[in-house]
Amino acid sequence: MSFRTVVVEKRSKLDLRMGYLVIRQGDSVIRVFLDEINTLIVENPACCVTGCLLSELIKRKIKVIFCDEKHSPSSELIPCYGHGECAGKLQEQILWDKEFCRFLWARIVAEKIHNQSIFLSDKGREKESAMLNSYILDIHPGDITNREGHAAKVYFNAIFGNGFKRGNGMAVDSALNYGYSLILSAFNREIVACGFSTQLGISHHNTFNHFNLSCDLMEPFRVFVDRWVDLCQFCKFESAEKHRVLEIFNQPFIINGEKRRLNDCIMIYTRSIFKAVSSHDLSVIKFCSCR
Repeated sequence: MSFRTVVVEKRSKLDLRMGYLVIRQGDSVIRVFLDEINTLIVENPACCVTGCLLSELIKRKIKVIFCDEKHSPSSELIPCYGHGECAGKLQEQILWDKEFCRFLWARIVAEKIHNQSIFLSDKGREKESAMLNSYILDIHPGDITNREGHAAKVYFNAIFGNGFKRGNGMAVDSALNYGYSLILSAFNREIVACGFSTQLGISHHNTFNHFNLSCDLMEPFRVFVDRWVDLCQFCKFESAEKHRVLEIFNQPFIINGEKRRLNDCIMIYTRSIFKAVSSHDLSVIKFCSCR
């Protein structure tokens, strides 16, 4: 099973040779067996990547993330066809029961707020935790009362302070964005591997968003990034800190009564969502927790 996350920081040439990723940096040559790679992050935009390597990475469903000049994720490599029955899966997705999807979205939001409430309780913020639990009781199909938004305001103020605002560009916010982008990429990979489109969402329907469905499904997983960033206590966010965020993928999480790595949890959870939609049964969904 693949388990390595390979990060290329320096200007390099990346090539394929006999089943290995070959990284050439001047006189230095590094080889990594492709079967061991789960994710390849090309941090330096000056890197040269051969077409044969990209083709093989796609075949092996290895997640590839490209970064910009600030070393922040800017794009990723996604196969056009990740499943043998992708045309049939797309037709199935277009015909998903919209009313059931409203109930599904309410269940996803409830799980997200539940995870936030547990984190608040672990931080000793019992009042805010109880408030979030009360929000869960008021969630309706489609979350028409926007309990998710109300919970987010209470949650972020309690965890990161009343002065914290998303999008402020500070170290914590940058770390959250970086972590969320990595989680989103993992969901993109799994959704495509199952033959579905990342563009057709359950609740997210932004015309300009290529990853509406991924944004829907990842919501309960955001709190795992929040926990990790809070634990790391970043005062700045540069290369070393980004590598620290990547360690979240090696942490143990609980799903279906077992300890699994985060990528495994995303795979199990995502496939259970698709099973729930096809069977109209929310009880088959397998959610992930950190304890």
